[in-house]
Amino acid sequence: MDHLLAMRVFGRVVETGGFARAADGLRLPKSTVTKLVQALEAQLGVRLFERTTRRVSVTAEGAAYYERTRHWLAELDDFETTLASGSASPTGTLRIDTGGSVAAGLILPALPAFRERYPGIRLQVGVSDRTLDLIGEGIDCAIRSTAHDPNLVARHIVDLPWTTCASPDYLARHGTPTHPDDLARDGHDVVGYFSARTGRAHPLRFTDRERSAEDGLVLSVEVNESNAHTAAAVAGLGIVQTFTFAVAPYLASGALVAVLDAWQPAPLPAYLVYPADRRNNARLRAFLDWITEVLPERANAADHFKPS
Repeated sequence: MDHLLAMRVFGRVVETGGFARAADGLRLPKSTVTKLVQALEAQLGVRLFERTTRRVSVTAEGAAYYERTRHWLAELDDFETTLASGSASPTGTLRIDTGGSVAAGLILPALPAFRERYPGIRLQVGVSDRTLDLIGEGIDCAIRSTAHDPNLVARHIVDLPWTTCASPDYLARHGTPTHPDDLARDGHDVVGYFSARTGRAHPLRFTDRERSAEDGLVLSVEVNESNAHTAAAVAGLGIVQTFTFAVAPYLASGALVAVLDAWQPAPLPAYLVYPADRRNNARLRAFLDWITEVLPERANAADHFKPS
């Protein structure tokens, strides 16, 4: 038995809550995961999991073993990364999660410079507008708009300005609002952005207050993915409120027109969040330093596309 691999596999089963999910994350056959855990149990002489047909739960001995080994494995990963790099260029895989518009509009266009600086780091970029369980999914870090999870370390990296906009064709047909109350009073179509978790549409935020369907907004179309949100606006389906960087190219080309600029809310803080036991990981530190430098520059550059 590869004892080190068995320890890693055991940890992933604990974090994901099941053998199948651990196998998927590790890209191993489920049978291999099962055999490694069974061999580890045999070597330790204790049962690490209680298994039924419906669920897998960690035993008290398994929980204690996990707490001791996860810190040791994290330190080992950090040491091996530094050792393999010689000192300045970390190596290995870094798993990132972020929303669709942030990935397409901010991170991916800038990644060639990161790859040139850190050629030994292989990036796995998960794109999702859902809030994932970083520990359970084995993800190193994510970009989020909140810093409230007590299980994660949060580092503020950028403030993202908002733009409310619509296509010229839509505005020609429905008129241009000059006050947020015009959206409901004049019956404007609004493209809503709804939460994949709750199914509820996010309100539109302005300097005086929020507006939602309860205030009379007509949510003609609702989507739950950021790039689709922008595409709906370009197609002329209605007014959208989104991050400026997501619509900057369309504002520059004239495909979208900004409205209600004087009423836009304060920018939204964005954070890089990561599990505490990864804080010393050389790959993560390199990405954190880089993204803290690059994202504010790209977000602020996008804001210049807005008409004065």
